[in-house]
Amino acid sequence: MSSPLIQSSQNEHTNSSGGSMSLEGMHNTVPVPDIGASFWKKWRAFVGPAILISVGYMDPGNWGTDLAAGAQFKYGLLWVVALSSLMAIVLQVISARLGVVAGKDLAQCCRDWYPTWTRIPNWLLCECAIGACDLAEVLGSAVAINLLFHIPLFWAVVITSFDVLLLLALQSFGIRMIEAVVLVLVATITACYGIELFVIPQTQPNLLEMGHALFHPSLSQPGMLFIAIGIIGATVMPHNLYLHSALVQSRQFQKDETSIKSAIRFNTIDSTCSLTIAFLVNAAILSLAAIVFYGKTSVTVSGGQVVSFSNSSDWIRIAYLTLAPLLGTAAASLLFVIALFASGQSSTITGTLAGQVVMEGFMNWRIRPWLRRFITRMLAIIPAIVVIGLHGDSSVNDLLTLSQVILAMQLPFAMFPLLHFTSSKEKMGKWKLGWFLLIAGWGTAITITVMDIISLPGCLKTAWAIIHG
Repeated sequence: MSSPLIQSSQNEHTNSSGGSMSLEGMHNTVPVPDIGASFWKKWRAFVGPAILISVGYMDPGNWGTDLAAGAQFKYGLLWVVALSSLMAIVLQVISARLGVVAGKDLAQCCRDWYPTWTRIPNWLLCECAIGACDLAEVLGSAVAINLLFHIPLFWAVVITSFDVLLLLALQSFGIRMIEAVVLVLVATITACYGIELFVIPQTQPNLLEMGHALFHPSLSQPGMLFIAIGIIGATVMPHNLYLHSALVQSRQFQKDETSIKSAIRFNTIDSTCSLTIAFLVNAAILSLAAIVFYGKTSVTVSGGQVVSFSNSSDWIRIAYLTLAPLLGTAAASLLFVIALFASGQSSTITGTLAGQVVMEGFMNWRIRPWLRRFITRMLAIIPAIVVIGLHGDSSVNDLLTLSQVILAMQLPFAMFPLLHFTSSKEKMGKWKLGWFLLIAGWGTAITITVMDIISLPGCLKTAWAIIHG
């Protein structure tokens, strides 16, 4: 049960934000030890929110863009993966800071501190981003079902609408159980790709070549910019900025200066560690795609089977070959399917939570989680069914990349309010951004926005080509 002080802060928060709390069923549910407790004991209490956030950085959308980047441009876009990961760490640290200090999530801050007329446009833009993200989860889960049960991809997409049952089962166990399940999934994916990248001789990368690509950025080849924007959209996700500011409020920390300072510190550590792991996974996927696919037209797997491909291949559907050297073709295929399905389902959890945050935050509407999940999933399934129905299974990777480009285009509408609030002494008091986060945050927002503007004509042209076939 919450202490009187915590209950009082909840009431103050409820009054200040128009009668609502962030993720009410999870708000202030995780105890935090006394300020005198050891570092590791406090760290264990605070670790978790960024793990849930990191799932969004390893979802099928990331897999699709990383695979396309490695297969088509080798290590040429590795610097984009690194840059976008650094941007993500900066923005998620700032998002967590807002939630800790303001006691509100980003959507609630926008509702309370911006004019009333901005609520509906902002909410609709967020819903577009969540729908685009969910499109990637739909496609990832559908590909997994297709590979595992050989069900046509069209019907596999339809089947994914029933994953709401799995989501409800997981949510019933509470936030800590969800965090634990996601941690196991992340650890499994990380271990598999780490072993193959650094232990198996035939898939060890050329570190000098990777280093050169990392520190000599270029977008000189045709098609690079579109995939680069997709990587940024897959990595720096707008709805995660709303969600993270809400998840940090699941911890029962006090509102005195020392407790706030400690909460900011441990959430910063949590964000940095979790998103660094996400970067390593994405870099591994890109590197293995470069080793296995780049410059080749086929791969011979165990048993003498030859798998052919080209630059127009659906990389997400043959990506299991990146694990074949470690596990053999059959086992690699099974593990990839399980990992891909788990990636899609775990991202589904965070996507639904983000949808709940933005709907309740901007509009103060409350609907049942299963209904919220069903509506979001239907909005994602409809475009997937239409495009796959018209153009066939070969459009999956294109749709994945397109969904991530949509996310990147929506990013400025989440980044600038976040930075506006956290840069304000009036809103944040002594906890407003220091010079480092101020420069890094605004530099990130401006860089992404400039890339969006420059790439917009080409992205619209490519999007039309994908939709039109």
